[in-house]
Amino acid sequence: MRWFNADLHIHSVLSPCGGLEMSPRELVARLKTIGIDWFAITDHNSMANCPAYEAVAKRAGIEFTWGMELQTSEEIHLLVYFDNVVLAQAFDQEVYASLLPLDNDADFFGDQVIIDENENILSVEQRALSNSSLWDLNTAVEMALAHDGFCVPAHVDSGVNSIISQLGFLPEKPRFNAFGITARADVSRFLQKQPVFSGKTLIRSSDAHYLSDLGSGFSRIRVLEAGASELAKAALRLDHRNIII
Repeated sequence: MRWFNADLHIHSVLSPCGGLEMSPRELVARLKTIGIDWFAITDHNSMANCPAYEAVAKRAGIEFTWGMELQTSEEIHLLVYFDNVVLAQAFDQEVYASLLPLDNDADFFGDQVIIDENENILSVEQRALSNSSLWDLNTAVEMALAHDGFCVPAHVDSGVNSIISQLGFLPEKPRFNAFGITARADVSRFLQKQPVFSGKTLIRSSDAHYLSDLGSGFSRIRVLEAGASELAKAALRLDHRNIII
């Protein structure tokens, strides 16, 4: 069992509104400089760049977890993490097929670039990854669980694209064991406004789209090893696992 400085919500060059400066080598070098030793790439509605960032992370000795920030039909952002790459890629294909058939506006959002570990451009994604899946929240969670994913509602303190901003309340189902908060969330003030989250496990992340965002938010996580299944156990604080924000 060991502690990690974990930032589990970071975007790559694939995400709309993300900077092309977020290349694997630049991103990993920045994470090493600021002492982050576990991170996840969570691009909008895609995991196409996870192989490239995972390869660079391994060479640098930083732990990496596959992830995605899925936007449901209610426009709720849901972080989903995986240990099994085969199941993750199958989920990725299912999500892609569920996206609204809209093209990316590159002039407004920027290019959505898929790269390899050497930062060669493999393709430019034309489907608008900023749009919603046709899945509602319940369906998204069911599909993630069917692929052995661990689900965390993203930035629940945010006024947009959070489970609270979109539904107005925290539903009893689907049940979540952890909730993401923004890098600069004032937790005391947030819990005063939303006491339904009192006693629940919160995970702070940077939600970085640019290199300058990295380090703005992270969590200390005590687990046996970095990964989605251990994160799920830490959310429940099983066997001395823990998450500190």
